[in-house]
Amino acid sequence: MSADVHLREHLLQSTQVYRGSFLDVRHDVVRLPDGTTATREYIVHPGAVMVVPLLDDGRLVIERQWRYPLARTMLEFPAGKLEAGEPPLACAVRELAEETGYRAAEWARAGILHNAIAYSNEGIEVWFARGLTLGERHLDAGEFLDVGTASIEELDAMARSGELTDAKTLIGLLWLQNWRAGRWPLEWHSAAVSFGSTEVSRDNPPMNGARRP
Repeated sequence: MSADVHLREHLLQSTQVYRGSFLDVRHDVVRLPDGTTATREYIVHPGAVMVVPLLDDGRLVIERQWRYPLARTMLEFPAGKLEAGEPPLACAVRELAEETGYRAAEWARAGILHNAIAYSNEGIEVWFARGLTLGERHLDAGEFLDVGTASIEELDAMARSGELTDAKTLIGLLWLQNWRAGRWPLEWHSAAVSFGSTEVSRDNPPMNGARRP
């Protein structure tokens, strides 16, 4: 990104304003490209994953849960934050099982999205899951959500009407539509092969047994 050097900001001072159970709020002083200084207030986030779960009949597993900052129920794909040192795929498997009860036979990593670039470094990895089998949910303490299903057409209609507004879920829907159209390929891996590797991480996703749909 050497062509962007004229846009780069340089950190001069960083202060931790608040540290909660998983969010870290910082107040930084930076030097701008023209030599002047400015402040930047932002949230340091551990990262998260979102799963787009595909049922054999073509429908998708979705959730409804109350989101306190918006004071409303939101429609979302399953998602959750990374635990310290947790590989993204392991987090995706864990969150899907805990929240919905589903386990997947195959997984595909789509990519990463940055959903709040003006005030947070949060990155959400997007994973697709298929070959689902239903088991028992194990929700975290204080977690309440309903699990249902919807077709691509139903989700598209809800996005168009404004009922579906969650950014990560909209991106997941976009990725799904482009994959189905053959424009954005996914490399699928069996769960057994993926977890047979000792190193499954953001920078080194499993590559054995890859195949296209």
